[in-house]
Order: sequence, then structure tokens, then C-alpha cells
Amino acid sequence: MSTTSAQVPLSFANASELLANIAKGFHARGWLLGTSGNLSAVVSREPLCLAMSPSGVDKGELTAAKILLIDQHAQVLSEHSGKPSDETLLHLQIVKDRQAGAVLHTHSVWNTILSDLYATQRGISIEGYEMLKGLDGVRTHEHREWLPIIDNSQDMTLLANTIGKTLSRNPNAHGFLLQRHGLYSWGVDLQQAKRHIEILEFLLETLGRTLEVKR
Repeated sequence: MSTTSAQVPLSFANASELLANIAKGFHARGWLLGTSGNLSAVVSREPLCLAMSPSGVDKGELTAAKILLIDQHAQVLSEHSGKPSDETLLHLQIVKDRQAGAVLHTHSVWNTILSDLYATQRGISIEGYEMLKGLDGVRTHEHREWLPIIDNSQDMTLLANTIGKTLSRNPNAHGFLLQRHGLYSWGVDLQQAKRHIEILEFLLETLGRTLEVKR
């Protein structure tokens, strides 16, 4: 399994600062344009609570003050005003299934294109690249990473259930794609989740540009 051990959760204040900084960095790289994407970090295990970006906020302008505190039922606990992301249930599902400390979701051009191009194959196989060694537990470029592709849906309860089944079938996956939607990845903490997104985004762009060159 890609997430091997849970870390001590961050405080809400620290998590909020880190999430805002990561959002700005991803926005600058074109992975979170406009209000797209969402980010979360575990701040408590018992009871489960997440620090999470709100719905409808430009990620390039996200500040720590806008981060919400979300409980295990996807309800806002913090005093800050803001609407929880529609995809909160997906984050909670991943945290529970992977014992993740953070979950990040990006909407880059390349992950969107490839999630559609390979949809009929139900996933993308990535192997032979040195950058794969940036993924948790991977020690050689000969590793084969299978990135499942899941049909998108506006029914978040149904989609969360589908994600749970997909993660169960693919215990070594470091992420997955929602068709025509974007990439999800996670880690034991925000640092690892950020690294996984960077690695997978690099690999997806490499695959996409390679297909362009071969045309």
C-alpha cells in the first residue's frame, strides 16, 4: 500500500498555512486554475477532522483564513464562513482507506486530456521513468505504476463508494484519475502528498508530450 504509516496530524493553523501555500504554488504551475481542485490535511484522527479548501475560491488567492475545518460527516466545524467542497466525501474516503494525512486534487491540462484518452483502458500504465522513484516505496525506475481512471459523477456518495472499491482493488496505487476531471493523490503528510502530485503531473505531461512527438 502506498501510504504505509500515518503521521501525527498538524494543528489546524499550521495545516491552513501549508494548504494555502501549496494551492498558490499549484495555481502558478497551471494545475489549479480558477476555482478548480481541492486540498485537505488531517488535523485530528479521533474524531476525524480535516483542514480543507472551500468551494468556489480562486486557488491563486486562497489564504489560511479561508480554510475550513471539516468533520467526518463533511460538515463545517470552523467559525469561518464558506461552503465545503462538493468533493469532501471523496477526501474523507481516501483518508479512511489509505490512512492518509493529506489529499490533493489537481485539474491540469495533461491529467484531464489523458484521463479521457485512456478512459476505455480504465487506467494508465507508467513504467521505466526515473521520476517514479519519487513515489513512496518505489526504489527502481523499472516500477510499473497503474493509475486507475474512474468515471466522473455528480453523485458524490456514489463516487466515493466507487473510489473506495477502486482503491481496494489497487492497493499499491499512489493516485487515480477522474475522467475529464482531474488527478487525486495523497500521502502520509502534506509534504509527501505534494511530492506525489508533482511526480504524477510530471509523468502525465511526459506521456502526453511523447504522444505529440510520435504523431
